[in-house]
Amino acid sequence: MQTRMNYRSVNPEAFKAMLALDHFASSRGIEPELYELIKIRASQINGCAFCLDMHTKDMLKMGGSIERAVLVSVWREAPCFNDAEKAALELTECLTRLPEAGVPQEVYDRARKYYDEKEFVDLIMAVNAINSWNRLGVATGMFPDI
Repeated sequence: MQTRMNYRSVNPEAFKAMLALDHFASSRGIEPELYELIKIRASQINGCAFCLDMHTKDMLKMGGSIERAVLVSVWREAPCFNDAEKAALELTECLTRLPEAGVPQEVYDRARKYYDEKEFVDLIMAVNAINSWNRLGVATGMFPDI
């Protein structure tokens, strides 16, 4: 495989903007393992091998379990995720695949059961950040250094 371009060097201002978004999203108080699970799930959906590899390794380095990293793609059936995490992962999937009709009321209601208004917006920003990174990675042909 060959990377199409190095977006960091071609457009450092865009990279700096992405870092600012990422810093904002990561500093909002979302539990670190949940934040990694959000990034893993969105990266799976978007087919971003680079981000999937990086965030799975990041989660494991912080002490997350291999079971949760592997089972995040089937979180609905996996007992290792609590209801609040499931609500965040459902919101992640919905925002990543954004349906034409928007976020269904029941998805919003499930998330709001566990997250207040500020936390809900923080989750949206986390999903926005990883989706933006995924699109940069996929469009420029990034792949994991394995």
